[in-house]
Amino acid sequence: MLEHSLDTEHGVLHLSPQGRLTADDFKSVAEQIDPFIEENGCLNGLMISADRFPGWSDFSTMVEHFRFVRDHHRKIRRVAIVSDDDVLSALPHIASHFIAAEVEHFGTAQRSEAANWLNAVTAG
Repeated sequence: MLEHSLDTEHGVLHLSPQGRLTADDFKSVAEQIDPFIEENGCLNGLMISADRFPGWSDFSTMVEHFRFVRDHHRKIRRVAIVSDDDVLSALPHIASHFIAAEVEHFGTAQRSEAANWLNAVTAG
């Protein structure tokens, strides 16, 4: 399950995986953000908060995840990964080769700093 909420004031999507991801998770997120992106052109930010990457429920979900990233990465300005997990902390370096957004890692105790970094896009 992928909990998600959209802060329409700042144009920031908040994601928090709560177990293995499913294809329906990505469809649900797209249904929420696509109208916002259509109206505003992009999301200013995406905050992913996770203790660890939970994995996918099956291979088709992994494919759906990659498709979601392909379809949306040019429409998101910044991504903040909030986690103390070693694998997730390495993600910004890896992601920088594949996505257009600026990606930064923040430790769990730095959640407010991550929010400030994402919200600064609206001011800039």
